[in-house]
Amino acid sequence: MMYTIDLLGTMVFAISGSMAANRQRINIIGAGFTGFVTAIGGGSLRDLFLNLRPVWVDDSNYIFIILLGVALSMVGNKFLNNLARTLTFFDALGIGFFCIVGVQKSLQYESTAVAAVILGMFSAVMGGVTRDTLLNELPLIFRKEIYATACLAGALMFVVLQNLNVPNSINAWVSAMVVVFLRLLAVRYQLTLPSIDEKIK
Repeated sequence: MMYTIDLLGTMVFAISGSMAANRQRINIIGAGFTGFVTAIGGGSLRDLFLNLRPVWVDDSNYIFIILLGVALSMVGNKFLNNLARTLTFFDALGIGFFCIVGVQKSLQYESTAVAAVILGMFSAVMGGVTRDTLLNELPLIFRKEIYATACLAGALMFVVLQNLNVPNSINAWVSAMVVVFLRLLAVRYQLTLPSIDEKIK
């Protein structure tokens, strides 16, 4: 189950990264590269923290699924860009899937619950941070938007439900949808976190 969710999240993030590049009229190679690093960024960082080889190095299915996501974003670019908030939707799905996979994998390798929640958040947001940095945009995690907060909520939900002995097959989908729901809700109603105003006297 987690393997399938991880592959799905990888493809979704590849679509998200490639679409973001397409919107800035970057060439095909650049868009493909952006999709690739968006898809592998968070998971690779998580695996390094867990002292593991990044999973895509040993499993070619991840490369194939990334190529599929990039191809879909290019073939369907015009159609996807005509849909309002498409990029936001794919990004929300991506962080939801990656967050839960990150938590579950961290717990599997005997991380503490607190560390697992943090690593789940890292897994989810670092691909987007890499994408935005490459495209010379301020990463969402540094804005007032509810982004990392949604990941932390979903990660915490996973830990709580696991301690309540909820089957992983159910827990994973419920917790991932918590992330997606909170992210889309924040975008829909423009909910933001408070910022610290720097006053210059």
